[in-house]
Amino acid sequence: MRLVKLEANSVHFPDPDTALEEPNGLLAIGGDLTAPRLLSAYQHGIFPWFEPGEMILWWSPDPRAILVPGERHASRSLQRFMRKKPYRYTLNQRFEQVIHACALQREDGTWIGPLVQRGYQELHEAGRAHSVEVWEGDELVGGLYGVSVGGLFCGESMFSRRENASKCALMVFCQHFSRNGGELIDCQVLNPHTASLGAREIPRRQFLQQLSELAQRALTPDCWLPQDLSPHDEDLPVFPKDRE
Repeated sequence: MRLVKLEANSVHFPDPDTALEEPNGLLAIGGDLTAPRLLSAYQHGIFPWFEPGEMILWWSPDPRAILVPGERHASRSLQRFMRKKPYRYTLNQRFEQVIHACALQREDGTWIGPLVQRGYQELHEAGRAHSVEVWEGDELVGGLYGVSVGGLFCGESMFSRRENASKCALMVFCQHFSRNGGELIDCQVLNPHTASLGAREIPRRQFLQQLSELAQRALTPDCWLPQDLSPHDEDLPVFPKDRE
């Protein structure tokens, strides 16, 4: 299969089924990280990942890692930790700070350079990229960000400066997203961390079919409004394992 170089004046992407098998999922090179191109990519099951200073690479791996909110997993220790309510949580109140913190989180370097941060900030200002913030008092100690495509949320990165902060962010977000009509979280490539939280792999073709259906799904009108997500005593996250 031939690797496609994207045209500067078009946000069209090749069919994900034409992606390379090695490296797994590499589909295209070039283009830019403007909001229209990023949105087109996510709407077709494609995401960028590349080293800062190098050409932009676009991917659609097979299999694909996904997390169904109702299948999320929290260890008993994490559940006990969350019931102590050590943090408060907000949505879409510090997007720029969250993506910057995600970039700083990686000790071995990061692909989230200034160009990437500007692109996703533009997407956030267009109402399509979102952040969850975790607070200890007035200090931002964790969070995550990603891109919404109807009933699908494409998770991009998370960070944690305190115990379990990013895990708590994901658990709280799953409950909020599901309650507002969201059905699936894209985790891109499975790793031990996301697997421990309930993520699993499905074939790319199945993911693209679900994406096609969920892209048309409308969430509740206030789903992405800046808001407090902190659960009250009677509204702490309920995990599937709790019901067994």
